[in-house]
Amino acid sequence: MTCKFCGHECKKDGHQANGTQRYECKHCHRKQQEEYTYNAYSPELDEKIVLYTKEGTGIRSTARILQISATTLLKRIIHIGKRISHPPIVKHRIYEVDEIKSFIKRKQNHIWIAYALDRKSKEVVSFNIGARTNSTLSVVTETLHIAEAKRIYTDRLRNYKSLIDHSIHRTSLYGTNHIERHNLTLRTHLKRLSRKTICFSRSMAVLTAILKIYFWG
Repeated sequence: MTCKFCGHECKKDGHQANGTQRYECKHCHRKQQEEYTYNAYSPELDEKIVLYTKEGTGIRSTARILQISATTLLKRIIHIGKRISHPPIVKHRIYEVDEIKSFIKRKQNHIWIAYALDRKSKEVVSFNIGARTNSTLSVVTETLHIAEAKRIYTDRLRNYKSLIDHSIHRTSLYGTNHIERHNLTLRTHLKRLSRKTICFSRSMAVLTAILKIYFWG
């Protein structure tokens, strides 16, 4: 048979516990079957998970549609998120930076999603999750300094004064219009980020993976 992952030829490699013939790819050495009885083993499943996640479908809804367990889906989402790499950043652009408040497991566990938006392309170039402190925000601002940002617009949060060079830092009226509108889009598409919701993220790893898929998947 042909490898479902890289397209090279496979060789027989014994049998599964249920007696199904198992194969091993000669090139990537990944073991597989010709047909799977459980949908979670399908190599095409990741593409569907990315599609439904970006469309804002909830975890349990996605699990029902794909006919897999919610626990398996969460594991696959984390696995997909780990494989997504940071996109290349175009230098000398104008960026907007803002934070979104959310929570993990219970509404008392507040966390902040700080991220930067390229004003021209409307793409998220960097994000970080944590408390609303310099250590969380600095991950985003350092990325923009490496990109040699032409100008950075933020709100009047005092932390930014010590993190961004005053020569390129702006807090002018309407300077963060694009990212504020993007915040609304995020809260509309991802139920876990809505202000009044019964949906929530079980862990930081799940939330990070969801955002990676949504931003860069």
